Amino acid sequence: MDIKRRMDSSKNEFLEELVEFLRMPSVSAQTDDGAGFRACAEWVREKLEEAGAEARLRETDGHPVVYAEAGDGDKTLLSYGHYDVQPPEPLELWESDPFEPEVRDGVLFARGVADDKGDVMARIQALRMYQEEHGPLPFKLKFLIEGEEEIGSPNLAPFVRSNGDFLSADACLWEGSMKDDAGRPMIFCGTKGMVYVELRARGASHDLHSMYGGLAPNPAWRLVQALRTIKDENGEITLDGLDELIEPPSENDLEAIESIPLDENALKASWGVDSFDRNLSGRAALKEMLLRPTANIAGIQSGYTGPGAKTIVPSEAFVKMDFRLVAGQSPGPVLALLREHLRKRGFTDIEVVDMHGVEAAKTPVDSPVVRTAIETWREAGREAVVYPTVGGSGPTSLVATELGIPTIMTGAVANVGSRIHAPNESVRLDDYFESVAYFARFFERFAG
Repeated sequence: MDIKRRMDSSKNEFLEELVEFLRMPSVSAQTDDGAGFRACAEWVREKLEEAGAEARLRETDGHPVVYAEAGDGDKTLLSYGHYDVQPPEPLELWESDPFEPEVRDGVLFARGVADDKGDVMARIQALRMYQEEHGPLPFKLKFLIEGEEEIGSPNLAPFVRSNGDFLSADACLWEGSMKDDAGRPMIFCGTKGMVYVELRARGASHDLHSMYGGLAPNPAWRLVQALRTIKDENGEITLDGLDELIEPPSENDLEAIESIPLDENALKASWGVDSFDRNLSGRAALKEMLLRPTANIAGIQSGYTGPGAKTIVPSEAFVKMDFRLVAGQSPGPVLALLREHLRKRGFTDIEVVDMHGVEAAKTPVDSPVVRTAIETWREAGREAVVYPTVGGSGPTSLVATELGIPTIMTGAVANVGSRIHAPNESVRLDDYFESVAYFARFFERFAG
């Protein structure tokens, strides 16, 4: 296929299509608009049919899954993505309406463009471009596009487990790849697991005057004291038994990490910080990100936080935490460790609420699908960097582990400055169009 010619003649059409998709506010964490979500899912289904696939909506207890198949042959490729997006708040930090896409200096700004609507659309457009050029795919391509990834995919597990037969494949392209600061495509071969919890502390039945501050129990202090037992003053995780669950990385993983470039200064500059946590640097920083668990405070709230002064002893306090898990650490056992850790230290009054969890997932870095991804990037004139895993999490284990399908992230619609989950989410248009071309080339190479 003459990829350059096809892309040059189709860019305006592809961009208009993507913008239409981005205008749909499919925020799974907030909306009660079931009809709006279904309309978004139907739109995706129609686009898949226009690309030459047989597509339909598959119902779940929440938002529907879009499932599609195209082509036929001895090999099967599964493509996973999601059509839901994160909440756009805080709205005042956006430079343009998050659901009115805007191009500024070659960059497209909109909620969901990097995570994950751009990736979903690039694959559909690549399929259409391939089949218009070559005819039907000489292998079977399956699309699994859900609408609840941003709220922890609560209905994906039962869907996958009850439909494992028709989801079977030789390899899977997961969502989530990006380019690094130097423009190198990143290929991710795994995801961390996660436990998301709320810790809740309670004091009096109502807020009290702070003159009782030395007498009344203060749930904010109680929570701070409990948190202090989970991480020490040096920032090291001290949760009993957590490290004992870790499976050592393979030699191939360690070799891959040694070849990963890390531009520390560029990363710090993009975050607006002078140093990493605990002053980590070099290989130690990279191994911390890829091979170590985390204990992160995502949000904390108690008492009065408005303007001016209000002297009270708050009646309740809570903190939202996520623990990112590596191979060997599973959400259930880690949750049990957390509860036992607090119990042993006398914090039986603190309630631990399990919000959701996912398992870690891993595909060997020398898997054939990894080689295909690398060779496809080389054909496009780029040298990709292979990561044994990535610091983020998702329901990847449902496919990679439970169905046993080698699963990777590639395609690189986003970049490290795309502000995923933050205001002013964006992708560079050049990266987007290159991603469409990449997936078309990947389909050619996967066809063999």
